[in-house]
Amino acid sequence: MKPRSSTKAFERVTEKRAKTVLRLYIAGSSARSTTAIENAKQICEQYLDGRYELQIIDIFQQPKLAKDDQILAVPTLIRKLPAPLRRFIGDLSNRNVVLVGLDLKKK
Repeated sequence: MKPRSSTKAFERVTEKRAKTVLRLYIAGSSARSTTAIENAKQICEQYLDGRYELQIIDIFQQPKLAKDDQILAVPTLIRKLPAPLRRFIGDLSNRNVVLVGLDLKKK
């Protein structure tokens, strides 16, 4: 009789429960920042089903964090976890690119 558990099965279960940690860097309350926030929240709510932490960071209020994460343009979304780190620049309107990049949708 074969054992029912396997490494691949464990990885699938763990992957489904893993928390995604995202940082969205914005610049004040500009139209692009507002759109990026709305798009990020919609993606998280629709595809990550409560398994996420979304930090919204205004570079004017927290410039040190922006420097630490080497932010060169805003809005920028960074996926901190799970590894590998991923970056998306823009207001996240091209949802297909974001979903593929976050490994939430296949190419």
